[in-house]
Amino acid sequence: MNRWKPLVVLGTAQFLMVLDASVMNVSISQLVADFDTEVTTIQAVITLYTLVMAAFMLTGGKIGDMIGRRRVFVIGLVVYGIGSGLTAVAPTVGVLAVGWSVIEGLGAALVLPALAALAAGSYRGRERAIAYGVIGGLAGAGIAVGPLLGGWVTTYLTWRLVFAGEVVLVLAILAVMRWIPPQPAPAERPALDVLGAALSAAGLALVVLAVLQSGSWGWVQPRNPPFTVLGFAPTLFAIGLGAAVLYLFCVHERHRERRGGTPLVSLGLFGNRPLRAGLVTLFNQNTVLLGLFFVIPLYLQVVQGLDAFQTGLRLLPVSATMLATSMCGSLLLRFASSRTIVRIGLLVLLAATLWLITAIGPELEGGSFAGAMALLGIGLGMLASQLGNTVQSSVRTAERSEAGGLQYTAQNLGSSLGTALIGALLIGALAASVTTKIESDPRVSEAVAQEVGTHVSAGISFVPADQVSAALATRSDVPPQEAAALVDHYRDAQIQGLKSAVLACTVITGGALLFTRHLPATREAPRPPE
Repeated sequence: MNRWKPLVVLGTAQFLMVLDASVMNVSISQLVADFDTEVTTIQAVITLYTLVMAAFMLTGGKIGDMIGRRRVFVIGLVVYGIGSGLTAVAPTVGVLAVGWSVIEGLGAALVLPALAALAAGSYRGRERAIAYGVIGGLAGAGIAVGPLLGGWVTTYLTWRLVFAGEVVLVLAILAVMRWIPPQPAPAERPALDVLGAALSAAGLALVVLAVLQSGSWGWVQPRNPPFTVLGFAPTLFAIGLGAAVLYLFCVHERHRERRGGTPLVSLGLFGNRPLRAGLVTLFNQNTVLLGLFFVIPLYLQVVQGLDAFQTGLRLLPVSATMLATSMCGSLLLRFASSRTIVRIGLLVLLAATLWLITAIGPELEGGSFAGAMALLGIGLGMLASQLGNTVQSSVRTAERSEAGGLQYTAQNLGSSLGTALIGALLIGALAASVTTKIESDPRVSEAVAQEVGTHVSAGISFVPADQVSAALATRSDVPPQEAAALVDHYRDAQIQGLKSAVLACTVITGGALLFTRHLPATREAPRPPE
């Protein structure tokens, strides 16, 4: 049992890192009321949290190399706990942003790369596969349990208790840090590449910000951006600028290596095929995971009218099967290679998304929906059981913090893209379906159809159909028959938009199979020289 004590510490920390983000997502309406602010303000706070993590993840990994992974893990937890405590007592939305988005985000950027490296350093062989399976499963469990826990606490108590509980959990982890064995000290203490850290943070922040805001800014035609560029939405320009900054970062890193300096991240790592394949597959996995966890709550809450707690209950099959499957990662390696397990996991995920498309309808089919959710968790669990182990086992001991930084950077980028891209596809499909249905319906007058088309072009929201009905009821110029037809078409378009968004996740899952060629083809993960 003693050999699994480090896993208890690391797994609890991983669960903690993903829990409050999912809690925050289901607490938006209560946060708006508590701080007397707007939804867009709370969404900006959530966006800032992701930005801080993505921007400083590589830097967090390098700091682990400089002062020791165990030490930076402890420092990161302390920073995270301070942020959680400040968030729990935040009197204003500004303090909320500082406590949660900035301080907790910086703490997570220190903890996560160190966590990945500590897991690799504490276990070897099949035990390492088990460790990463459990850690991956607990990450998924945090995403799935967050809405349930957050929904219940927010509905019946207060969201502040979640963050107060996180402080207690951080203190408990710190109290048992001795369970993690001492890690070998770095042979030499590298210097922090300050310019590289600034370039990587700026480039990643620009890309993540643009992707996250694409839903409100628009990709090409402006929807509601703070400014335009040559009459176009700033999204693609911001992504291009971010890419240019990241290119300068790569140039700087190569130049620093040639001069004998220590880079923020060795670009030679990308020549490591198993590592590269693992990172790309992780990126695709999180794109699908967060895309689905954006779409499914919309279906349950907006279309079916369930509250946050009921939504969390419907997501439990994903959490249970993902955790159970991911913990079987070592057992699976007895029968197949990591490559085969990942490919089967992607095929299971593909089947689950196709099943989910059939389960989404005007009426909630409880059994079919639960079955699709359970199968979804199995597919995600098979991926989680292998990918973290593949990434860390593909590099030398000295490169594990860098690999951890890359691992969580890929996951954060995938999460951002999943939410933004799938959300944009959902709104696009909703708008197209509404317009087509209304234009072809003889019950709707040409004048009303043109007015609806104008409103749709300006931007359409995914709201309960009853809200649309109530808005139309105040319009004396829209006859009841036409209003009823418009509401019916909006309901149908919601279902079509949701199905289209899930289909996009299916396509991404299928495409991910193309990048699995260089995953380990043996039943043991690759073991580079230490």
